[in-house]
Amino acid sequence: GGVAGAAMADGEGLVSVDYEVYGKVQGVFFRKYTQGEAKRLGLVGWVQNTSHGTVQGQIQGPTARVQELQEWLRKIGSPQSRISRAEFSNEKKIKALEHKEFQILK
Repeated sequence: GGVAGAAMADGEGLVSVDYEVYGKVQGVFFRKYTQGEAKRLGLVGWVQNTSHGTVQGQIQGPTARVQELQEWLRKIGSPQSRISRAEFSNEKKIKALEHKEFQILK
């Protein structure tokens, strides 16, 4: 909801959310595509492969944009990936971004 025409940054505020994506998401440039999509949306955070075959990370930015990336992580991903599910946790409002950019962590 929110008032039509209101500036998004004011009405929405910033959020932080952790994510983990399951399926065939390693070895398919998933991290690179996630970083590209996050940058396109103006989001910050990080992404990394886990030792148990998933991809995890954190997203921070305006609520609406974060939701767009969540949808992308849930349904789209990189061209070669096969996403079985995406889980989101620790969603919270933040006063300021805690990252400078969206990084791929080793």
